[in-house]
Amino acid sequence: MARGCLQGVKYLMFAFNLLFWLGGCGILGVGIWLAATQGNFATLSSSFPSLSAANLLIVTGTLVMAIGFVGCIGAIKENRCLLLTFFVMLLLVFLLEATVTILFFAYTDKIDRYAQRDLKKGLHLYGTPGNVGLTNAWSIIQTDFRCCGVANYTDWFEVYNATRVPDSCCLEFSESCGLHAPGTWWKAPCYQTVKMWLQENLLAVGVFGLCTALVQILGLTFAMTMYCQVVKADTYCA
Repeated sequence: MARGCLQGVKYLMFAFNLLFWLGGCGILGVGIWLAATQGNFATLSSSFPSLSAANLLIVTGTLVMAIGFVGCIGAIKENRCLLLTFFVMLLLVFLLEATVTILFFAYTDKIDRYAQRDLKKGLHLYGTPGNVGLTNAWSIIQTDFRCCGVANYTDWFEVYNATRVPDSCCLEFSESCGLHAPGTWWKAPCYQTVKMWLQENLLAVGVFGLCTALVQILGLTFAMTMYCQVVKADTYCA
């Protein structure tokens, strides 16, 4: 009976971690593709130039793959050490996510002020050699969200030392349209526009976060259940 229960948990955990590992492969693949085709895409921070969408996806994908691999091998081999390692790794990730979420909501105002200062500082790197990722990211954000600058389109005046904005700020794009009159530019501040968009989609973000937490709790439950079953089976055999 105990052996049959162990086999059931074993294959459930293997299937769970196989899907986990495949998900990691997908995330890693997208990250590598972004890095290869778009450079440091979505690098907006001048203080943390490595904090790009591509790098975040590569690190996340690698971590998910490693955890999934340990879980798969631990399940199929019924190895107590690997099962416990998988449990500890997943628990640390879960606690780290919970800590970051709590700190984010606790220090929202300070994060807001720091982010705006850092983004304004990063504007000065726009269009400069070696900052293709930052340039592309700002161009995409200003075009898609119909905004200009961090807090105002005048943020760009300090960058160019002139009454000028990037062409991606224009209501109707054309070559050198950023040199035209302010009436032809988007007026909405990008920081507040993107922030409002995130708030409007807070439900989707919350559902995604909840699903992620549930998957991790499920993985922790599988790991601990199988670990206990393996310990019982070894004790019974002994």
